[in-house]
Amino acid sequence: MKKLFLCFILIATATFQIYAQSFDRSVKTAENFEPSIPHPEQEKAITKKLADLEKKTGKKPNIVWLIVDDMGYGDPGCYGGGGAIGAETPNMDKLAAQGLKLTSCYSQQTCTPTRSAILTGRLPVRTGLIRPILAGDKITSNPWEDELSLAKILSDAGYYTLLTGKWHVGESIGMRPHDIGFDEYLGYYPAQKEISQGFDPRRYPDLVLNEERMKDFESIKPDDHLQHGWKGGKTEKVSQVKSLEDIGRADQVLTDFSISKIKDFAKSGEPFFLEHCFMKVHADNHDNPDYPGLSAAKYQYKNAIAEVDMHIGNIVKALTDEGLLENTFVFVTSDNGPQMDSWPDSGYTPFRGAKGTTFEGGVRVPGIAYWPGMIAPGSESNGVFDLMDLFGVSLRLAGVDRTTLPSDKYFDFIDQSSFLFLPEGKTNREAAYFWWGKEFMAMRMKEYKEHVKVIIPHSTHMYIDYATIEDVGLAPWLFNLYIDPQEKMPVGHRRSAWLATLGAKMKQHALTFKKYPPKNIGL
Repeated sequence: MKKLFLCFILIATATFQIYAQSFDRSVKTAENFEPSIPHPEQEKAITKKLADLEKKTGKKPNIVWLIVDDMGYGDPGCYGGGGAIGAETPNMDKLAAQGLKLTSCYSQQTCTPTRSAILTGRLPVRTGLIRPILAGDKITSNPWEDELSLAKILSDAGYYTLLTGKWHVGESIGMRPHDIGFDEYLGYYPAQKEISQGFDPRRYPDLVLNEERMKDFESIKPDDHLQHGWKGGKTEKVSQVKSLEDIGRADQVLTDFSISKIKDFAKSGEPFFLEHCFMKVHADNHDNPDYPGLSAAKYQYKNAIAEVDMHIGNIVKALTDEGLLENTFVFVTSDNGPQMDSWPDSGYTPFRGAKGTTFEGGVRVPGIAYWPGMIAPGSESNGVFDLMDLFGVSLRLAGVDRTTLPSDKYFDFIDQSSFLFLPEGKTNREAAYFWWGKEFMAMRMKEYKEHVKVIIPHSTHMYIDYATIEDVGLAPWLFNLYIDPQEKMPVGHRRSAWLATLGAKMKQHALTFKKYPPKNIGL
């Protein structure tokens, strides 16, 4: 009887493993890379398509990322917002209609983690860049010292690499964009609120109207200059923000610069990587005085959405006018969900949660891929896409073999070129993982989202300033996002057979940290 029971256990275990493996379609091709779903025919097709394009154009494709700060999933019209909620977005809507609209596109839960992840292809917990570096913070080491940025890889591969706009991934020497691989940088190191708070007596009277505290603030505040830097460290302070009008005009200044560089690229003929990071729509938003009341709503956040959309249209128009669009991959997204703590100076999401949480409202963002001739117009997909996958797509476009990346680091990106650029392309990503700082929180796999920790607000909209991280209790919270996109009713023990299978996938993820431990930089 004992032998019979043991035999039963072994058969049951083997059956579960086969069952779980068939559910988990991903395959590990190298120890230090995230497993991906194999699509052999799809892979063959994208290899040919990219080779045909390079034969036609005679050079590598250009890469343009347009990253809006804190824009909610529901802000653009093509995602259910737009004119219906007071700020039309005709340019983003047009790109979505003529390209690929991703409906399961994921960021990290706040800005610095996302901005570092897309440039390293690695989760922030691995690099140590787990949250913004704020005024008064003292980090213990430079996380970029042993990280290889996408900007450096592309620069070494013959691309001119340019970051315009907000950085927010460190402003000390060694951590600036032009220190970590970008050939050129024009922008502001911090978020716009960190600059504008020194000039806004209505929102910060206890700072602006208090001479003693303003002196104290001067010693810890982030740099408030428009910076122009070049690879090698040369840096010039172009101008200082001295008023709310200056910060209101910031995105116009940045857009004008990116457009001027696009014209230069057209003349030089060299391939380029442009990461244009808008200052807006991160609170605190202040109207561009040249475009007052730009939206129907007239609220400053809505005016900011309308202005950013206008700038996106002008950047794409410059690519068109300069004859570059045919050979340029454009991707529009947001670095995280809306910052509801600053309401009504904040965006909209139809999902639960907001910036700072790992519920869908904090991490599911717009993702629009646009490339005439390479992406079929009117495409839409709910395949899982992590913004880190832009790292893999960019390597592929530049012809960089991922096996040349350091073998002592674990990489979380997946090459999603075939997903984005082939008609009816399928996602190559099986799961997306969500962390808050050093805490593992949740995982999305297929239409399922399983939480082991959650962030609970203790007042309306207070997802950062008045929220706590809590363990889920007796069992993980498992949601089926197809029937419950707002994550209100767990189904783990009632309407799902996958609770244990998803848990096994999480354990596989956890094991990657055993051989490749995370860095601690003092945040």
